Amino acid sequence: MTPFLIIIYIICGIYLLLNFKRDIHMLQQNSYRISRYWRWLEQGNFITAWRLIDIALIFLLMSTLLTPALCLLLSAIVCLIKCWPLFKAKHKKPLVFTRRVWRIYSVTAFLGLIPFILMIIFCGGRDDMIDFYSGPEVTVAILLLTACISWAFVIAAVWILKPVEAHINQGYWNDARRILKSMPELKIIGITGSYGKTSTKHYLHSILSEKFETLMTPGSYNTPMGVIRTVREMMKPYTEVFICEMGAKQKGDIKEICDLVDPQCGIITAVGPMHLETFGSIDNVTSTKFELADAIPADGFIVINNDFAPAANRPVTNTTVLRYGVSQPEDCQYHAEDVKYSPDGSTFVIVDQDGKRMNFSTKLVGECNISNLMAAIIVALRLGMDEEAIRRGVNRIEQVEHRLSIKRTPGGVTIIDDAFNSNPDGSKMALEVLGQFTSGRRICVTPGMIELGDRREELNEQLGQHIGKNSDIAIVVNAYNRDALVQGILSTGFDKKNLHIVDDFAASQQLLSHLLRPGDVILYENDLPDSFK
Repeated sequence: MTPFLIIIYIICGIYLLLNFKRDIHMLQQNSYRISRYWRWLEQGNFITAWRLIDIALIFLLMSTLLTPALCLLLSAIVCLIKCWPLFKAKHKKPLVFTRRVWRIYSVTAFLGLIPFILMIIFCGGRDDMIDFYSGPEVTVAILLLTACISWAFVIAAVWILKPVEAHINQGYWNDARRILKSMPELKIIGITGSYGKTSTKHYLHSILSEKFETLMTPGSYNTPMGVIRTVREMMKPYTEVFICEMGAKQKGDIKEICDLVDPQCGIITAVGPMHLETFGSIDNVTSTKFELADAIPADGFIVINNDFAPAANRPVTNTTVLRYGVSQPEDCQYHAEDVKYSPDGSTFVIVDQDGKRMNFSTKLVGECNISNLMAAIIVALRLGMDEEAIRRGVNRIEQVEHRLSIKRTPGGVTIIDDAFNSNPDGSKMALEVLGQFTSGRRICVTPGMIELGDRREELNEQLGQHIGKNSDIAIVVNAYNRDALVQGILSTGFDKKNLHIVDDFAASQQLLSHLLRPGDVILYENDLPDSFK
């Protein structure tokens, strides 16, 4: 084999492995579940422009338009160029190289390289085996074909590894259960909701840490395996309170975590149209979130946000229910009054069912953050903390990055960062916060919202209307929600010359570098479509 062919094979092989890495990354984002991963593929990811380039190269290799050497060289150059964005891609949720990922990657690579190896062995340089083209061209063509359907090899690897993963996961599950059972005095608090659960978890941890030795699931460790890892690696014998965030994308997800940890109390922060592509309906969202309430024992309690009608209308009879509200205080044991925002934070009053008033101040802004703080404060009160300790915990809460956090640049520009994950209610609140700034121009940068199922266009058009009412300049990023957002923005009478449409986040930053001036306020509302579409 010549050095020329070796280099060609290496470049194309690396390109194939990087394609496998990207597909495994998307598999991880979909909780390693083939059904979810398949739905992601159905969203236009089976055949993309990226894969069509590979198909075009395959046809070129099979044709006689160019000499064999030139076809191979051109294919290698294209693969090399395409390797760069695959290698340098930045994602909000990068691929975490867990042991499971390495197992899937190894099996996927083995499956994908089998035809590559076979072609080198049997066809490399042997023109007598193929009538139309030489062995090296066949090898590269098969490599490119494998890259085109790299998702199929990833799915095959997952199926092959199913019994292995089941055995490993059961061992981890049993070990986590053993640890929890050995700590009968441990207070376990479950937190779930369509949105707000991560922020509420941080707020509750900050408050309870004033009195208790507290552990919370870190980051977005809100899956069964994330919870298991937290228990096995971070739980200490002296831990008094375990705050367990519980995520879900389909029915049964919350119950699975509850069966593991047996929470004695919990918080349901919101019930809204998130992950409708996997849930199918708001009724399924509601029943799944309330799997937490159903798991709470009679001597426990569940804290429920009544600002969301599906949650307010869902009865709970198996345990004590404490309902709270900011915008819908009716039928609540706790509600907020006198909420005031400023660039430095917020002040608000919590009123309980007996009329007792409790004053709080926080560095946070936005109704959603006040609501999440209320849930944490209610739990702290229920666990016996005094008001002064709770107030200290609230005062020292820092803004959670990418969740309606406010920063000021040396150039006099205020940045409202709500980029973690946009939802209909949260985005409306974020834009209302933006609308309260009057010192400079108000700028909204957004690609819109995802995972809304059949309501995606409707809800993104509504988001556009909120942008039009609360912004002076709008920058729409990415084509995924572009038409709905633009339609909503312009329907409010928004000045079209202040509406900018860009292809990606980098282009939005380049545009802002020319637009910004001291006193301006920028809201970054969501970034998922730019990363994952």
